[in-house]
Amino acid sequence: MTLLAPPHPLEKRVLLRRFDSPRTEPVWIGEYLRTGGYEALRKALSMEPEQIVEEVKKSALRGRGGAGFPTGMKWSFVDRRSPKPKYVVVNADEGEPGTCKDRILMGYDPHRLIEGVLIGGRAIGACRGWIYIRGEYREYIDIMDRAIEEACQRGILGSNVLGSGWEFHLSTHTGAGSYECGEETALLESLEGKRGNPRLKPPFPATSGAFQCPTILNNVETFCAVPDIILNGGDWYHSLGTPRNGGTRLVCLSGHIERPGVYEVPLGMNLLTILNEIGGGVWKGRKLKAVIPGGSSSPVLKAEECDIPADYDSLAKAGSMLGSGATVVLDETTDMAKVLARLMKFYAHESCGWCIPCREGTTWLKKISTRLEEGIGSERDLATIDQISQNMLGRTFCPLGDAAAMPAMAIVRKFGDEIMDKLKGAGALVPAPGTQPLAVL
Repeated sequence: MTLLAPPHPLEKRVLLRRFDSPRTEPVWIGEYLRTGGYEALRKALSMEPEQIVEEVKKSALRGRGGAGFPTGMKWSFVDRRSPKPKYVVVNADEGEPGTCKDRILMGYDPHRLIEGVLIGGRAIGACRGWIYIRGEYREYIDIMDRAIEEACQRGILGSNVLGSGWEFHLSTHTGAGSYECGEETALLESLEGKRGNPRLKPPFPATSGAFQCPTILNNVETFCAVPDIILNGGDWYHSLGTPRNGGTRLVCLSGHIERPGVYEVPLGMNLLTILNEIGGGVWKGRKLKAVIPGGSSSPVLKAEECDIPADYDSLAKAGSMLGSGATVVLDETTDMAKVLARLMKFYAHESCGWCIPCREGTTWLKKISTRLEEGIGSERDLATIDQISQNMLGRTFCPLGDAAAMPAMAIVRKFGDEIMDKLKGAGALVPAPGTQPLAVL
């Protein structure tokens, strides 16, 4: 297990507050209880479900899995009066390239996740929950299983949660390493024992989720933020971030950076501050070329675009997104044709093939970008990549098609001239009759 470093002075550790000293093993239940664990659950048990949802709404907590949908609003969509059982599902599939934060939370503070799930279950009147964990995370599955067993032995999970008379059972469920199952409805299909294909929406999981019952589904980091929201109040958590982006965010710094790792920062901190102050700047004294700010599906930002607050709204205005918080740094030596090809190979491999725009679109994006990476291409290729991407956007069953199209469009529009110059320099550029100039992109 990776050793977490001591906190940086610019960090604001809430979710990682038990990691102020380097750790080599998880916080098991004895230590968790000694450090205030499950006090938020006790408080939640004394509250009305509507009050719990209202505190989460006030916190401005937005889903930390990528979409950034307001969590309290999502929970409020569940009809507590429905005669069907209600369920809680945790998305711990964590398949976005560059993302490694959820495993830190499960690996070091598993009871925080359990407490967040219990509070979410209390808010909607659920009786059952699952933590869907990607199969490659075998070590973290074992840790969560042990933590669940500890909670059951202490009466925190089971038929009488902390003597309240409320019943809630929780277990892990192992995925098979499919990126597609990070999409909530494909995850639910997999959870039910079926092939992980996405469902048409509506209906949404809040009304017809796991086993066609009302379900709240959030990722690990989202649920882990809930105990502090309930214990300290939604207004307190909200104040840590910006008006529409409450709280802190785990950032996974990787790529050409001096100090890679997982850091917790207030939402709205300047992206360059995160890179240069917390991350130590671009490695080997090189210059910054570009940043992928929120995982491989987020459109790339050029170096001159990175002086920007790292929150959902600011990055959206800049044409990118905060996504999963996976920030990949690219230095001046980076071959953007290679970056494009690597990304498209990933998405073509991970497409479930359920819908034609994604199945065919990702395949052709991979083929064309591979040609460019190999130094073979025509002046028409960039325009073709852009056209294919535009035809994929908004036309697929799930966001995987968009996840491939958005970075492809960003790379060819921002670095298309560089890719063409490379081909010309190698003497490999094949002129194409009727080629449109790059300016039309």
